Amino acid sequence: MAIDFQPERKDLEVLSLGAPQLDSPLGLSTRPDDGLPDYKSDDRRIPLDVYLPRKNGPGEPASFECAGPRRRIYFDPQSTRAAIVTCGGLCPGINNVIQSIFLELYHGYGVRRVLGVRYGYAGFDMASAQTPLELTPQRVEGVQRNGGSFLGSSRGAVDPALIVEACRRWKVNLLFTIGGDGTLKGAHGVAEEALRQGYELSVIGVPKTIDNDILFVYKTFGFDTAVQAARQVLLGAHNEAEGAPNGVGLVKLMGRDSGFIACHATLASMVVNFCLIPECPFSLEGPGGLFELLEERLVRRNHAVIVAAEGAGLDLVDSGEIMRDKSGNIAYSQMSRDVGTFLRDRIKAHFAGCGHEVNLKYIDPSYVVRSVPADAGDALFCNDLGRAAVHAAMAGKTDMVVGLWHNVMTHVPLSQVTHGKKKVALESSLWNSVLSATGQPGRIGAAAG
Repeated sequence: MAIDFQPERKDLEVLSLGAPQLDSPLGLSTRPDDGLPDYKSDDRRIPLDVYLPRKNGPGEPASFECAGPRRRIYFDPQSTRAAIVTCGGLCPGINNVIQSIFLELYHGYGVRRVLGVRYGYAGFDMASAQTPLELTPQRVEGVQRNGGSFLGSSRGAVDPALIVEACRRWKVNLLFTIGGDGTLKGAHGVAEEALRQGYELSVIGVPKTIDNDILFVYKTFGFDTAVQAARQVLLGAHNEAEGAPNGVGLVKLMGRDSGFIACHATLASMVVNFCLIPECPFSLEGPGGLFELLEERLVRRNHAVIVAAEGAGLDLVDSGEIMRDKSGNIAYSQMSRDVGTFLRDRIKAHFAGCGHEVNLKYIDPSYVVRSVPADAGDALFCNDLGRAAVHAAMAGKTDMVVGLWHNVMTHVPLSQVTHGKKKVALESSLWNSVLSATGQPGRIGAAAG
């Protein structure tokens, strides 16, 4: 993965509201090697780089705080109230995370008042908000079997002061925000505002995006489920293409700024011939361009499958003004021409101009892929994330996100994960694997350099 900057150890320190003074009610072990689950210490760190330098420079290597239950907690469960909010687009596993957070609060720590905020950050604005749901064991029972978010979701920023004001009014001490880049930026603002006001509010983010583009988080929940759903679509596109003369299956997948889902679905299906991602520019015409390569493929094999991430080839699409959604992201679906329909029309026009028949099937499964329930692997992952978020909040951590790094749950400051977007590195083994699986060149056309 590509990261544009290198944080120092001090940049990865997580804020705490104060020193935890209360004994945790979880009853875990404080002695190693006694066959019982243990509490985690703040001193347990996970290195940023799996490969440490042969000779360390001055200072300690950058590392993340390890997630998990602490022996001492900051908030008294009997007087603590929590709120959970889901923001942005849908993603497999949201309901699993909500359920896991609630069950750990309720059964693990004995927190009895948990609110479910309706329809994203807008649910905190009393001018337009609906009354939050009072979550109970009965209300969260079975929600993990459904896709989407039973709390509802929305995009768009809300003044952090309004959110803190609502938390004060509801007497909320713990705020769990489930969302992507825009949501986490909002959570960072809320944490800073609460600290500025002197209001003790633990703000914990759980990263959610099938694009898998959150910095310092190896994998976001729902990604594997989305890849599996996309894999099935690609296999269907391959069947359609193979069943017609000069058949072309063209599939558009999500991925505004990063091509992770397109890459992984390509590798999972092993039927794709051209994988187009935002990180790698390409040309349509000229020597080595997509049209020439597609012609050669059809002559050689009589069928082809193309997958395009929604942010790929934006420089080629004559879409007029760039449209953005309420979260500030490029709204490809609202633009006059997106890359999927653009490629569909240009490929048809090119082959018609050459006098060659092409049977093209265009498939856009984006909203289906992101709306399915979590598979077994993601369900387990969501449960781990939810519990880790609760442990961090009860210990008084704030302004942080729980994530996965080197297959270990970690705490990452929100100030770091909101620096930018994680990208597919074109020098990485992932992209090299895609090139090997598809047979496409590393650069398609002269425009890529």
